[in-house]
Amino acid sequence: MLGFSIVQMVRRMGHKFDKDLRRQLIQFYHPFRSVPCFLHRPLEYIRKKAKRLPVVIEFEIDTFEAGINDVKSAKCPHIKQFPSISCCSTKLSIEKIEYLTENCNHIKKFYHDKKVTTLLDKATPAINSDQLKQSGLTGKGVNISVIDTGIYPHNDLEGRIIAFKDFVKNNTNPYDDNGHGTHCAGDAAGNGLLSDGIYQGPAPDSNLIGVKVLNKMGSGSLSTVIAGIDWCIQNKSQFSIDVLSLSLGSPAEQSAEEDPVVKAVEAAWDNGMVVCVAAGNSGPSAESVGSPGISPKVITVGAANDSNTVNRSDDLIADFSSRGPTIDGLLKPDLLTPGVNIISLRSPGSFLDKTNSGSRVGTNYFSLSGTSMATPICAGVVAQLLQKEPNLPPDLVKERLINSCVDLGQSPNVQGHGYLNAANLIE
Repeated sequence: MLGFSIVQMVRRMGHKFDKDLRRQLIQFYHPFRSVPCFLHRPLEYIRKKAKRLPVVIEFEIDTFEAGINDVKSAKCPHIKQFPSISCCSTKLSIEKIEYLTENCNHIKKFYHDKKVTTLLDKATPAINSDQLKQSGLTGKGVNISVIDTGIYPHNDLEGRIIAFKDFVKNNTNPYDDNGHGTHCAGDAAGNGLLSDGIYQGPAPDSNLIGVKVLNKMGSGSLSTVIAGIDWCIQNKSQFSIDVLSLSLGSPAEQSAEEDPVVKAVEAAWDNGMVVCVAAGNSGPSAESVGSPGISPKVITVGAANDSNTVNRSDDLIADFSSRGPTIDGLLKPDLLTPGVNIISLRSPGSFLDKTNSGSRVGTNYFSLSGTSMATPICAGVVAQLLQKEPNLPPDLVKERLINSCVDLGQSPNVQGHGYLNAANLIE
């Protein structure tokens, strides 16, 4: 098998493929084991043309246009371009992957366009964000982009979904056929209209931008997530996007420096947007923080269990909340916010609504757990802070939040810098 061209290419140029894609390329030859040797060459020729893999292609610095032209010249289909992070995505035959690897000097690396999912487990008063509301900080004038499964136009969000971009079905009107994104939107910015203010997020006056990158089942790909982030970067000025909330992820299999979704969220951060991402729900195992939560720049949020009380003395770290260190040995998560039995907005008729009917709370609300819920709660607090200090850059926002945390007496790789106490932001 070592004599086959793809195996030789991987051995010579393995640095140009992520771990998952290297495995896919080697596994390309597994069926050959049951085929007579004299048929290997013709079979390889046919399969190299027929076998196709979804990939994300990263280009060398300052070579994006030249790299795109190289990919186009190879007649690659359905190319999606992400100029903000010098990447594109497409679906390539093994033959074209080989050709581009050998002939395009502008390509830095190929990544397997693998699956990304929502981060649900198999509130607000607990972090004292209500004290900020009492001082007039409700997120007014701050815009939060929820990159998720979409947003259902719930009454608690009426008039505040100011933009909607759909990378799954290309619909123009807001919708959520899964229900996860709607819950997250309410976690951050629900105003509690239909509950007399009971189920309210930290930033009930913030506007929302819905970016749908995950399908009805709550899954998507690296390329759709990158497309959503890139769209926010490209449209930051038009919609005054201040905060990104990403309650999604995938297992971290490579260093943050080599992770394309990490590069995307860090590009958004460098463009002045505060990015909150979920740590993941693979706890209590150590080294379980997922991508893009392994990014050293963004705010990675773990989940606390507030025991359904506003008394902080009984707060615990949720068992499911992912722990550090990251794959690079860095301390993560950065902080904790509530993520257990969070009641927020229901998307009627969505996948979660139908399959988890027992989680409905009355007619209009829904209870879910996960770092998915903790992340937009943190994003809502960020919106409160940015209302108070609108020119605060992302690095200082993160510093303020970290300095506002309360130590729960756990390892930093379990609790990060501690449990967020938003009241400290105004003291």
